Formats: sequence, structure tokens, C-alpha cells
Amino acid sequence: MRLVLTADTHLPKRARDLPAQLWTAIEAADVVVHAGDWVDESLLDAMTARSRRLVGVYGNNDGPALRARLPEVAHVDLDGLRVAVVHETGPRTGREQRCAARFPDTDLLVFGHSHIPWDTVAPGGLRLLNPGSPTDRRAQPHATYLTAEIRDARLTAVELHRLPARR
Repeated sequence: MRLVLTADTHLPKRARDLPAQLWTAIEAADVVVHAGDWVDESLLDAMTARSRRLVGVYGNNDGPALRARLPEVAHVDLDGLRVAVVHETGPRTGREQRCAARFPDTDLLVFGHSHIPWDTVAPGGLRLLNPGSPTDRRAQPHATYLTAEIRDARLTAVELHRLPARR
């Protein structure tokens, strides 16, 4: 199972559209995960139309319309891998321990908010992934998203994709 992980797209405030490379990955993926801060419902509609399966949550910049359509936290089983998605996880200090306590029956936690790519493992084995942002890199050197695969209920082939600078 092929996954695309993204967050903090902030459309249309930070960009008019997602980068073409990310749309190509979305269309090829079995599951797309968006960890919040969509900003406009039109992106949710477009991602729903262009993906096979979409798992998403709302973020702190998402208004009432998106909050009515998306949960704050999503829990899904993807081929035996227990996945949770949330926008905010709090400060980086103590994140692994805090998230392991909050999501005890989870194998993978996908989160956003910071726009900073993150890949760590908490005590007990919870994997934490933040794909960064494909449209608003802030202080990061590149805009980013993640891809991964699930095989035999295990997460494999996690890859951070750096996007070319917008012109």
C-alpha cells in the first residue's frame, strides 16, 4: 500500500495550488493522509476527487466549514497498521513520550502544525511523522511531503520529498 503524507497546505493563502509533483504522487497513492491546515474547502474537494482514499483532520487554521467535515483526530487501520492523524502535538520537547501516552494503541502518528519534517520513534515503538509543508517552508530549506509504504502491517520506504522552489 502506497501512502502520501502531507499537512499545512494553507491554500490559497500560501500558494494557489499544490505543486504538480505532489498532485502526481496523490493520484498514484493508495491512501493520502492530510494532517490539517487546509484553509479552504476547495482543496479538500480536489484531494477527495483525485485520491483513491483520503484520511484527513482539521488544523488550527481551518474554519467552521472544514471542521464540520473533518475530525480533530482520525484513527484508521491500514493493512494492519494502526494509524492516528492529528494536527498539533505540542512542543517538540517531550513529544515522543506525550504522544505515546495519548495514542497508546497506535503504530504510526502523522501530525503537522510546525511545518518541520519529523521522523522519530517513541518509547514503545510509536512512529511519529510530520511531512512538513509543500507550500510554506517557513525556516526550512525546502517545502516537503512524505511518501511511505505499508507491507505486512509494517511501515516501510519512508521518504521525504523536497519540492523545487516556487518561481
